[in-house]
Amino acid sequence: MSYGVYMMPGPLQRISTMLVFSLCLTVPSCHSDSPPRGPTPRTDLEQLPRFRGFNLLEKFTVHDDRPYREEDFRLIAELGFNFVRLPLDYRCFTAARNPRLLKKNAMREIDAAIGWGERYGIHVCLNFHRAPGYCVNPPPEKTDLWEDPRTQETFAFLWGLFAARYRGIPSEQLSFNLINEPGEVAETTYTAVMNLAVAAIRKEDPNRLIVIDGLAWGTRPVSGITDPLVLESARGYAPMPLTHYRAPWVTGADNFPVPTWPIRCDISAYLYGPDKPDLHSPLEINLPAGRDTTLTILVRQVSARSRLVVTVDGTTVFEKQFLPGPGKGEWEKVVFAEQWGIYQNIYNTRYSIPIPAGAQRITIANVAGDWLLLGNLTVAPLTPAMTEPVVLSPGSPLWGLTQHPIRITTNGRIESAASGVVLDREWLRREYLAPWFTASRQGTMFMVGEFGAFNQTPHPVVLAWMDDLLRELRKKNIGWALWNFRGPFGILDSGRDDVVYEDFHGHKLDRAMLELLRRN
Repeated sequence: MSYGVYMMPGPLQRISTMLVFSLCLTVPSCHSDSPPRGPTPRTDLEQLPRFRGFNLLEKFTVHDDRPYREEDFRLIAELGFNFVRLPLDYRCFTAARNPRLLKKNAMREIDAAIGWGERYGIHVCLNFHRAPGYCVNPPPEKTDLWEDPRTQETFAFLWGLFAARYRGIPSEQLSFNLINEPGEVAETTYTAVMNLAVAAIRKEDPNRLIVIDGLAWGTRPVSGITDPLVLESARGYAPMPLTHYRAPWVTGADNFPVPTWPIRCDISAYLYGPDKPDLHSPLEINLPAGRDTTLTILVRQVSARSRLVVTVDGTTVFEKQFLPGPGKGEWEKVVFAEQWGIYQNIYNTRYSIPIPAGAQRITIANVAGDWLLLGNLTVAPLTPAMTEPVVLSPGSPLWGLTQHPIRITTNGRIESAASGVVLDREWLRREYLAPWFTASRQGTMFMVGEFGAFNQTPHPVVLAWMDDLLRELRKKNIGWALWNFRGPFGILDSGRDDVVYEDFHGHKLDRAMLELLRRN
């Protein structure tokens, strides 16, 4: 989806007298009984330390809203880290019928977290993970932050309240991360809305450190933000089939292959149809001369609709229409992708296709529809030198990897598999981090505000991948924040069944992950 540019005539020009009065009712200082502070001291980005730490999720969602815990701050400091990010659901701290009014008790809990950060020497970054009009997670907001002027005003207004409330706290201790992971929004629209919030903050606090997430869910740097006290924030979730393996909130994650690291991709897992014209490409398998054989295709998942066609030397030998929908069907599981309004059902079905002797080229194509997700493709032995079936593995469902011709030799070796794509440390640097490193050389300062891997990914795989990612960040002096401190991405109480935990102040500590983080 693309968005048009909406430019406000002024960042907060249409705020009513009643709303200004509500601002006056909001205590401008961190604690209700403390005197007003002076201005926030000026801090240059170059003076900031390298942030390393964790996200704390007590107010991540209104459905699990809890006070922050001083123990977390004390333990994080004890373990040698200096940063926490607090992802906030605005519904936790605003009135249900008026999102421009702050809840006193909720704000005092946020105040307490900021105070503990100061006490234990930990920088606190406040983030609107769910803001009026936008959240990367379901359910969608009733209004659209990127298109609705009133929602944009509310978003900027809330950041103005935060700026007034916490004015005077040094930026070495506190920063504002405006919105979490903008998705399919045009850069001009995104920067226009972010600049409204920046202006509201600067009106109250000219020296507050501001953090802005990158575009495309935090994967691409942003241009168009010229404020000198803005730090950008990236993500560290690539490749997602490794980091979110069997994560229940990710469509199809329970169907990902068991992750490894590094990952070799013999073929692309996605067979794109014409609805993805930039990615639409057939898979071509060139065979040695041989006897009759059998091609087996595992279809894992289908999005919207697809028509799978297999040809041998130009002659169609197999054709199958896939139309996922509700209720019972030939699929294993119904999956409705609410954000796109389509079904992306799980099939996990194998199709065996006879291939005649002397066949030279097999072409596998999705000739109509969106995409289907492939599992392993198997070619039964067709020459005397082949002692076992040839298995073509997609390795990891990496979005955007198109198909390339491959060749099977007489002894069953695979050549030119998917251009020899290997996902490893070099791939992380070249394909994932390179845009950020380029922006950094041009003067953009950034950190990785979230990264990590869910607790279903094998622990040795997580550690190998994490070490490669963090070594690249350390080389550039780039900070980071693991998604959990306690929980399934974290170092405490992660619920993994392949870790030998240590007792640590009554918690289960993943010592191996802790030491990896410490050295990076």
